[in-house]
Amino acid sequence: MPNIVLSRIDERLIHVRSAFSGVGFAGANLVLVANDEVAEDPVQQNLMEMVLAEGIAVRFWTLQKVIDNIHRAADRQKILLVCKTPADFLTLVKGGVPVNRINVGNMHYANGKQQIAKTFLWMRAISQHLTT
Repeated sequence: MPNIVLSRIDERLIHVRSAFSGVGFAGANLVLVANDEVAEDPVQQNLMEMVLAEGIAVRFWTLQKVIDNIHRAADRQKILLVCKTPADFLTLVKGGVPVNRINVGNMHYANGKQQIAKTFLWMRAISQHLTT
């Protein structure tokens, strides 16, 4: 089983604050960005890599690549798994990625989004989708 020390939703994926607080707080040594667009965009990847501390590895994978490969992770890899949206995590969970909790970071308001509480509880929403 992969050693996922923190799963986080953040529309910004990797940025200065998450690079220091999320990685340090969780003790991660690998940041795994699960996003189909960023996996194919070297410019975005380079910008995100610039804020990570020395010695922190980073991978930019599509959602399907995460589903197909996460179970091959070595025990020594302490993974911070970052997605852009709750829907991305739903895809990963349905694909067998072991996510127990999700830390909800920055999610901008937009038409079609609904705030369900002052503190978002997306795991409950994801669980409801898995059982329906």
